[in-house]
Amino acid sequence: MDRSELADYLRRARTRLTPRDVGLSAGPRRRTPGLRREEVAQLAGMSTDYYTRLEQRRGSHPSRQMLTALARALRLTDVERDHLFHLAGEEPPRPGGSSEHVRPGLLLILDRLHDLPASVLSDWGEVLAQNAMSVALTGDHTGTNIIRHWFTVPGGRDLAPPENHGQHGRAHVASLRAVTAARPDDPGPAALVAELRAESEEFEELWTAHDVVVRRPSPKRFLHPVVGVLDLDCEVLLSDGHSQQLVVHSARPGTQTYEGLELLRVVGLQDLSPSP
Repeated sequence: MDRSELADYLRRARTRLTPRDVGLSAGPRRRTPGLRREEVAQLAGMSTDYYTRLEQRRGSHPSRQMLTALARALRLTDVERDHLFHLAGEEPPRPGGSSEHVRPGLLLILDRLHDLPASVLSDWGEVLAQNAMSVALTGDHTGTNIIRHWFTVPGGRDLAPPENHGQHGRAHVASLRAVTAARPDDPGPAALVAELRAESEEFEELWTAHDVVVRRPSPKRFLHPVVGVLDLDCEVLLSDGHSQQLVVHSARPGTQTYEGLELLRVVGLQDLSPSP
């Protein structure tokens, strides 16, 4: 790990970005060129103290997951991400397998969709990035797997109507089966399948049914605790190679759901649930 070069690279990558580039408000009386350290830390999901130590050549060796988060926060290209990994003494992700790196152009689109819930997912359910509206709709799930969440987390289905649970579960399993068949040497999806077959009887039953499907645009109903029932259209845009998906939810103007989505945009992340 080259602490000096890593610190310099992080600092230069940070100062070349503006808050607008990453969907943040600049605020008044801004003197710092580029992003502040605390903003990078927020985007990467780490403490400001740890990120500051990295720029001061004092930080401990960052994990591969942390390097991926930094590459995403700093909007690095594939080549720039690989350089970041090399400076940290790590091998970059192998081509052909799953990658958690979201290209800057895709993140730019995500940031611009400020009035629609949008997220970037891997083809096997890893939530790689969310905009603020997506967090307001479903909660912050960046870094989690939606298929694992569905089958193993208590309350993981609360946003979906009970009558739709069977359909969602079958779609999750069939989509995962298609990915594992397409990339048999990719350890990520294979490990997730082994984990869920061991932990969830429902998953095991659906897995043995051997259905195959890929995610397609479809309407989805959400039971939101603040704004109520939302019937949203779901569009899925595929990246090159189809390994990542930009998922965008929208509502038709003039509908009750459209008004509910506007209310969700206004209240944002505020917790308006009644106090116990």
